[in-house]
Amino acid sequence: MEASGSCKGCKKEALIRDDVTGSLVCSSCGLVQPFDNYDPQLGGLNGPQGTFVRVGTTGTGSSLNYKDKKIFEAQKLIDDLLFKLGFSSEKSNEVRTMVATITEGEFGQGDWLPVLVGACSYVVRRQSNRALSIAEVGSVIGSDVYELGQMIRRVVEFLNLKLPDIDIVNSLELAFGQCGSLNRVSKDKVNKMLKQGTFLVQCAVKWFLTTGRRPLPMIAAILMFVAELNQVDVRIENIANEIHAGVATTRLRYKELSEALVKVAQALPWGKDVSTKNIIKNAPFVIQYMEMKSRLLPGKRRENLESGGFDLDGVVSDCLNKEFDYIPQGYDMENDSQYFEADSESGLDIDNSDKLKLSHECLSVIYSRFLNEDSRVNPVGENGGDHSRKRRREYDPPAMNEWWNGKSNMSKKLLLEQILEKDVGLDALPPSFVSGCLAYEQRREKINAAKLRISKIMYPSKANMGDTEEFSSEEHLHAKKKRRKTKKNGIDWEDFVIETLLLHHVKEDEIEKGHYNTLLDLHVFNSGCL
Repeated sequence: MEASGSCKGCKKEALIRDDVTGSLVCSSCGLVQPFDNYDPQLGGLNGPQGTFVRVGTTGTGSSLNYKDKKIFEAQKLIDDLLFKLGFSSEKSNEVRTMVATITEGEFGQGDWLPVLVGACSYVVRRQSNRALSIAEVGSVIGSDVYELGQMIRRVVEFLNLKLPDIDIVNSLELAFGQCGSLNRVSKDKVNKMLKQGTFLVQCAVKWFLTTGRRPLPMIAAILMFVAELNQVDVRIENIANEIHAGVATTRLRYKELSEALVKVAQALPWGKDVSTKNIIKNAPFVIQYMEMKSRLLPGKRRENLESGGFDLDGVVSDCLNKEFDYIPQGYDMENDSQYFEADSESGLDIDNSDKLKLSHECLSVIYSRFLNEDSRVNPVGENGGDHSRKRRREYDPPAMNEWWNGKSNMSKKLLLEQILEKDVGLDALPPSFVSGCLAYEQRREKINAAKLRISKIMYPSKANMGDTEEFSSEEHLHAKKKRRKTKKNGIDWEDFVIETLLLHHVKEDEIEKGHYNTLLDLHVFNSGCL
C-alpha cells in the first residue's frame, strides 16, 4: 500500500506501509520513516487505553493521595500546637478526637484549622478545671482573642457541652507557675506567697472584684501585691505580660484591691492613717485582722481575740514602734509601747491578760494618747532651726513568720457559698453596681437642674431672681464643640442633651438610663416622621 510523501533518506516518493508494524517504509532504500506511528485513541472512556496516561491512576505510586496528605498535614499541625501549649499525651488525644468529631474525620487545611485546634484545646482544659486563658491560647496559635472566643462558642454549641465555671484559685496557681519573675525566689517563699494570694483572691471574690470581669488582671494584681509584701523585686508590667493580662487593667485591679484593704483597715485604731500609699506597710496587720475575722464563727463576733489567732497586744505594740511613715525629727521612739501598758487611769488589768477583751474604743483611747504626746514634741533641730517638715522614717517590715500563719480556711480553696459566708471585715457591693447607682444619681441631679433652667426661661415671672443663671445662644451653638471636658457656668454637653430630651417630652426614667443617642434618634431627629 503506497502512501503519499517522500522518503526522508532518498527523497523518492516510494513509501509503502508495512502490514505487520504499520510503519511507513521506503520501497527504494528500505528506510523506516520516523515519527509516523501516531495512533489516535477513539471510542471515549470505553475505547482502547493510551500508552502513557491511564484512567484512574492519578496520584498513585510515589505521590500521596490528597486526602491522606491533608490528614497528615493536619495531624502535624495539631501536634505542633499541642506541644507549644504543654499538653500531655492523654489531653492531646482528647483534642485530636474532638477535632476529628467536628470535622467528621476530614480535618482540613487553611487558616481556620489552628483556631479550631486552639478552641478545642481550651475546651479540653476547661473541662478538667485547669483552664488556659484565651489570651495565652491566642498568642500560641496566632489568633485574635475575639475570633478564638467565637470559635469556642461554636465548638461548645456543636458538641452540646456545658463548661464548668472558671476556678480562679487554679488560675492563680497556674499564674505562679508561669511567672518567670519568681524563678529566683525560694520554693518555700513561693508556697507562702501562694497561700497569701489564695487568701486575697478569695477575699476579692467576696468583695465582687472579679464578678463579670476577666480573672487574669486581678490575678496579676494579687501576685504583684504579695510580691511586694514579701519584698520580691518585680514590676507589674512584667507580671501582666508573663500571664497574658492587660497592663492597664491590672493597674486598675491593683488600685481596687488596695482601696478595699484600706476600707478593712478603718476598723483598726490607726485605720484613719492608712491609705493606698502606705497599705503595703500596713497590710500585714490588716491581713492578720482579716484572718482573725474569718476564723470566728458567725455567732461569736465578740469572742476573745486571742482565740481567733490574732495577737492584738503584739500588733498594736509593733505598730506603735514601727508602722508610722512620718515622725518629727529628734523624737525618741524607744519606749512607744508604754502607751499599750495599763495604768490606774485606763482601768485595764494586765495581770489578768489571758481574760482581757480589748475593744476598739479602748485601743482608740490609747492611740489618741500616743498622738497627743507625739504632737507636743518640739520639732527644733540642734542648730535652732524650725524643722517643721517631717522626715520619712526608715521602714523595716516585719518578717513573714511574725505575722502570717495561714491558719484561716480562706488560705485554701473554698466553694463560692463558703466564701460568701466568711467575714473578712468588709461587706462590699459590686463596683459596677456602685458606679451605676452613682451615675443614676448624677443624671437625676442633671435632670432636676435642667427642669429648673427650663422653668426659669418659660416662666420668668415665677423664677427666683436671686439665683438666676445667664444663658447665651453661643453656648447652644458651640455645645457640640465643647464635648465632655469644656464647661461654662457648670453646664456641659450632657446638660444640653437632657434639656433637649425634656423639651421633646421624653420620660425622665428613660433619660436616667443614659442612652442619649438612641433617645435622640427616636424622639428628636425622627420626630417629624412619626
